[in-house]
Amino acid sequence: MTLREALLEDVPEMQRFLRARAETSMFLLSNLDAHGIGEIVHPHGSVFWLHHGAGGIDAVLGASNSGFLMVQAPDLPPAVWAEWAAVLSGRFLRGITGDDAQVRRALAALGLRAGDLSMNASEPLYRLELDRLDTPPTLGPAQMRPASQADRPMLCDWYETYLMETGLTNDRDRAREEAAARALTASRGGAERLLIEEGRPVAVASINAQAGDMVQVGGVFVPGPERNRGLGGRVTAARLAEARDAGARVAILFSNNDAASRAYESIGFERIGDYRVSILKRPAPAGAVA
Repeated sequence: MTLREALLEDVPEMQRFLRARAETSMFLLSNLDAHGIGEIVHPHGSVFWLHHGAGGIDAVLGASNSGFLMVQAPDLPPAVWAEWAAVLSGRFLRGITGDDAQVRRALAALGLRAGDLSMNASEPLYRLELDRLDTPPTLGPAQMRPASQADRPMLCDWYETYLMETGLTNDRDRAREEAAARALTASRGGAERLLIEEGRPVAVASINAQAGDMVQVGGVFVPGPERNRGLGGRVTAARLAEARDAGARVAILFSNNDAASRAYESIGFERIGDYRVSILKRPAPAGAVA
């Protein structure tokens, strides 16, 4: 076997390898930093597999307890991708994220085709040094607050729309179920923040991964009646200003559409590459997707 499962003593070398490629490793890094090796309960707890080259670790592959695969394997040979697919056989699978080219290699090794996926998008990847964050003009200082229990019904509606519009699922029942779970997490002190105008929420943004002084933005949503007013850029900038004040220096995100890209570019983000998000139409064991 050329792949092996990571052990506790591998963590420092894994972190060095992933941090050198942090822009496309944020989920791997965040899960490793937050949950380490061996966490089997938390949805973000992950199993990691390593490949070694002459200079040490040259690939880290992960599978979270919630069913998402994560890849950082720039030069992994096809035979080792096939080996990983065999190791994963029977493991619950919902999707794969990572560097665009690497995720395409993983999909091929797993035998997943376009028809198996509700989403299979190459998205522009952006980076921003937070001392260059450009807060967009507003009518006044941005007001942000965490979500509360009273916000749950609204967030259920928002997240259901978000999941369907982004293509993260094309199943309405599944969208409602996942939206309810997200709203519950947000209302219990999650990383989401609501942008408030005249006492009412008008947008939401979150940090979906954090490693050291780097954060990754996710879950940016503006409901239909509030769109075309620059709120996507405003809520993102406000969320990142809060993260910067808490010690973050660099932000990463990937963009789902052109309007979102323009909003992110307006506050200083620069495109650095491509990131792929692939989501199965129906969660299934690897190797058994019908």
